[in-house]
Order: sequence, then C-alpha cells, then structure tokens
Amino acid sequence: MWTWVPFEEDYSKGKDRPVLLVGRDGDDLLALMLTSKDHNNPAHHDERYMDIGTGPWDRQGRPSEVNVDRVIRVQAENVRREGATLDRRRFDDVVGRLNSRR
Repeated sequence: MWTWVPFEEDYSKGKDRPVLLVGRDGDDLLALMLTSKDHNNPAHHDERYMDIGTGPWDRQGRPSEVNVDRVIRVQAENVRREGATLDRRRFDDVVGRLNSRR
C-alpha cells in the first residue's frame, strides 16, 4: 500500500511512499517502509534493511528492501492506494526478522 511517511529527522515533513502492512494495533495499521535504494550492497551493509526482491509494487521492477527497524502507524483513511501482495514466504521472512529485532 502507499501512504504518507514522515521523515525520521522531521516528522512535519515526509513523502508518499510504499509500505508493507505487517499488522494492526487497535484502529492503527502497522507498516514497514519500502525502498528501492540499495542499503545492502557489498560496500555498505545496513542491518536495518532486508532485501525482498522484486514485485508488482514497483512499476519499474527494481529490487526492493524493507526497513525492519521502524514500524509506522497508519490510519486506514490515510492509505492512498493498494500496491500488491507479498508472497507468504517473503512475508514470513520479514515478520521473522522484525520479531528478532524487538
């Protein structure tokens, strides 16, 4: 899904971006930010990001990563559009990685 995601350094600013819905807390949806920027290349490895490969959520077919270090609370009415569904194996891998970091 796509929603407004505030920047970590300034919550009054942000941008519309894809997120992976991973749960719910009351009325809030819980999501992880997706990015096509490579944070896990040989020159620089960032443990906060996990490769999830390609999928229909990126129209250009770029490999994506999910930030497992920052859970974003989203109100359902702020969801701008649905993107795609992540297959069960990759979703379970993300949830496992997220749970291991908590």
